[in-house]
Amino acid sequence: MELKHLVVIGNGMAGMACVDEILKRKPNFRISVLSEEPYYNYNRILLSAVLSGEKSVEEIYINTKEWYDTNNIMLCQGVKAVDVDSKNKVVITNGGASINYDLLLLATGSNAFVPPIEGVSKEGVFTFRNMTDTNRILESCKSSKHAVVIGGGLLGLEAARGILNQGVRVTVVHLMDRLMDVQLDTVGGFFLKREIEKLGISVLLSTNTAKIMGEKRVDGVMFKDGSIVEADMVVIACGIRPNVELAKKAGLTVNKGIVVNDFMETSDPDIFAVGECVEHRGKIYGLVAPLYDQGRVLAATITGDKGPLYEGSVLATKLKVMGIELFSAGDFKAEESDKEVVAYQDHAFGVYKKAVIHKNRLVGTILIGDTSDASRFLEMIRKQERIGEKRQRLLFEEPPAVAGSPTDVMSRPNSDTICGCIGVTKGQIVEAIRAKGLKTVSEVKSCTKASSGCGTCAGLVQGILKAVAGADFQEEKKDVLCACVPFPKEQLRIMIQTQELKAVQDILDIYGNGIGCSLCKPALSFIVDEVHCGNHKEDRSSRFINDRVHANIQRDGTFSVVPRMRGGVTSAAELRKIADVAEKYKVPMVKVTGSQRLDLLGVKKEDLPKIWAELGMTSGYAYAKAVRMVKSCVGTDFCRYGTQNSIETGIQLETLLEGLYTPAKVKMGVVGCPRNCAEATVKDIGLIGIEGGWQVVIGGAAGKRVRAADILVTVKTTEEALESALLFFQYYRECGEYLERTYDFVERVGLEKIRCETVLASEETKKGLLDRLAKAKAKSVNPWDVESKEPIHPMQFHDLVLPKEAEALIESVQ
Repeated sequence: MELKHLVVIGNGMAGMACVDEILKRKPNFRISVLSEEPYYNYNRILLSAVLSGEKSVEEIYINTKEWYDTNNIMLCQGVKAVDVDSKNKVVITNGGASINYDLLLLATGSNAFVPPIEGVSKEGVFTFRNMTDTNRILESCKSSKHAVVIGGGLLGLEAARGILNQGVRVTVVHLMDRLMDVQLDTVGGFFLKREIEKLGISVLLSTNTAKIMGEKRVDGVMFKDGSIVEADMVVIACGIRPNVELAKKAGLTVNKGIVVNDFMETSDPDIFAVGECVEHRGKIYGLVAPLYDQGRVLAATITGDKGPLYEGSVLATKLKVMGIELFSAGDFKAEESDKEVVAYQDHAFGVYKKAVIHKNRLVGTILIGDTSDASRFLEMIRKQERIGEKRQRLLFEEPPAVAGSPTDVMSRPNSDTICGCIGVTKGQIVEAIRAKGLKTVSEVKSCTKASSGCGTCAGLVQGILKAVAGADFQEEKKDVLCACVPFPKEQLRIMIQTQELKAVQDILDIYGNGIGCSLCKPALSFIVDEVHCGNHKEDRSSRFINDRVHANIQRDGTFSVVPRMRGGVTSAAELRKIADVAEKYKVPMVKVTGSQRLDLLGVKKEDLPKIWAELGMTSGYAYAKAVRMVKSCVGTDFCRYGTQNSIETGIQLETLLEGLYTPAKVKMGVVGCPRNCAEATVKDIGLIGIEGGWQVVIGGAAGKRVRAADILVTVKTTEEALESALLFFQYYRECGEYLERTYDFVERVGLEKIRCETVLASEETKKGLLDRLAKAKAKSVNPWDVESKEPIHPMQFHDLVLPKEAEALIESVQ
């Protein structure tokens, strides 16, 4: 039997979801897809993540090249359909080609609506609708200082989020009296505006744009009241309009959109339509979930299994912009007198919950700040459940889930929707896991598309997978800093830098769980320090105990004090001070360390600031993920084998870098000849004196693991050797993962890449690294000097435990 030719115009989410449903029915089709864009089908919901730098284009692909190849789909990228001859069943492309079809599926989506504002054609004015728009905005962000986003709806706020992440100031201008007026009531709009302004975005409401100013390029925006905002970029996000031009040329019935019936049929029996271009029962849907519902019905119709009906969708919006969680669904306005409102507001925590009840059923809801009940509410609205006794605790969390309880995901009916974006039910997920032996969330995502939208249902998907797969369940290792703040370090650096986040708690509130843990809080402390070159808001509660008191805690609760002895060199005066302090404060042990320093062991916490003050020396940072020391040999000063001045160079190197935090501890060595008496070849950074110059080596180790350092570069002068060491040091600070030692870093990144991006880099790149290092160094201080005089807080050097007498008294009373 000859295969029917199905031609699909449009390679977006709705069209390809429909094709996916068609393929499940094993149709007698050969399929061709015309894609105006040069990309595979990607998740438009995540365009803002690409704009913000959180994801790449490849990371938001829903269907990769393999999917098209595996299903024998001919994908024509960069091909635009310009006409449809429905009488002869031919599609004409922009290249003049004619493509015959038996069945035609229009998934042409929508176009950005551009209001008739004077100056919209100027350079620097963009829409935000697809990947091409995103790339143009990203390019403009490189040189722009201030952007105006016209439109305070869902799309406008997503655009504002991405642009802000690129380090550009943003003003959102909205015609209505509240943001997201289609999805929120007045109170919800107020909550959202306040939270967005906290992030540094300016918001102008009830503001009508009159003109985009400038000659060839935009330099400002004028409003109807005569006021002006200076701007060098404008993004128009004023809504969408169905793309119906081809449908009109094909002679289809068109109102606002392409008119379809409940079977998703158009006025032509061989032409079908799905997605944002469609008008069904007078409604046009711009959200993803309804489009997937339409696709399932259309797949049945087009493959000859006509029967399922599309009867409309309950609209629901879920949004997370820079930590602001928002959800709205159904009829939340409650404008009729027979509708009741149950509401809760907490301005301090930015939480607003509203439930609209009609005839003992939930018909609409708004959730801001806490959307944990979004899935539960959406199911109640869709199923028209009677509330009954649930009303008293409708807005508050139910008891923690236990197996078999109503909040346990496996206790839900199979018909419950788990993924609201894509419209995947619990039953579909369970069936896929059992039928295909799925073991990871990624496999479930690939098979069912559940959690491939906004991703907020991933926890529910994992819960189902754990219950169904049992012992076969496999936890996926994610390349993220921590589960508390699930982003890779490099993405976090970009977000911290572009949004000028300078406090650990701000990062946790916006991108994490708001709490953090003992792993991610110290890591974030280092990252904000490094990104802002020491110009950050220090939060001692996010540091390890060692960093909070600038001493290394011992197994008995006492501390060790290690003064800095640059290059391993000290003096009689310093030794006298150390001896006097050790005697005065009854220090149990003074030990020579392997780092050519003296360690005072067994110091009481309350004695730390007094010892520091009397020593008058600099902290050796023997307790921190920071520069520890530079070990040196005597070099040309005294040794008859010395070829270079290792003592002076070692002191210089240590002086240049001391006091700076690093991803993990950094130990260095400088030797005057290849005999390597100070073991530079097994240090994180080593300088080895040779005849006529220096070898700079990196990535050595001599702990649990022994590794010979790699030669980074060979140079002639001490100045060149020091500069090379500094270049690598700053590169490691910026690119190393937290707790990753240099020897692991060198192996992971590769020696050649490190060379190309440090010692062999352009002069501009080198200058950037050295300038950022100099800024950080300028902000570093000797904590012993500062905090011995003025502690961070009164209890910094006091144990928060009861004295023995108090403990005894309590025991006697008991």
